[in-house]
Amino acid sequence: MNLKHMQMSDKDFVMSIDSHVNDLQYKNRVDTQTGYIIWTDNIRAGLMHYSVLWDSLPFLNLIFVKETHRNKGIASKAMKLWEEDMKEQGYKMVLVSTQVDEDAQHLYRKLGYIECGALLMNGTPLEQPMEMFMRKIL
Repeated sequence: MNLKHMQMSDKDFVMSIDSHVNDLQYKNRVDTQTGYIIWTDNIRAGLMHYSVLWDSLPFLNLIFVKETHRNKGIASKAMKLWEEDMKEQGYKMVLVSTQVDEDAQHLYRKLGYIECGALLMNGTPLEQPMEMFMRKIL
């Protein structure tokens, strides 16, 4: 299993999974190298995308592993590789989030992330269950 930066040739794969990205945003992920394809056995198994908040805090926007590749440790390995990349780039800490009703929080806890805040979107056009933020010092 390895991570490779998204290329323009990965666009159809990414767009089939991430409904929030448009053409310009995808090109930006490629140009800024903030998107990764998760590869296993020469097959695209998933993807990751991050942003950098305040020019100093990498925030994982999305990690997605295709259903056929789940429960094989791929997400854990991908997270560790991403953390190593962030550390090599000189970052001291990373941030992730998940809705409180999603199972991802259990993965993050196993990887050493701790809760550090939450966001409530009640009464807004983006209403959803509470978004929990978790951090990890690298």
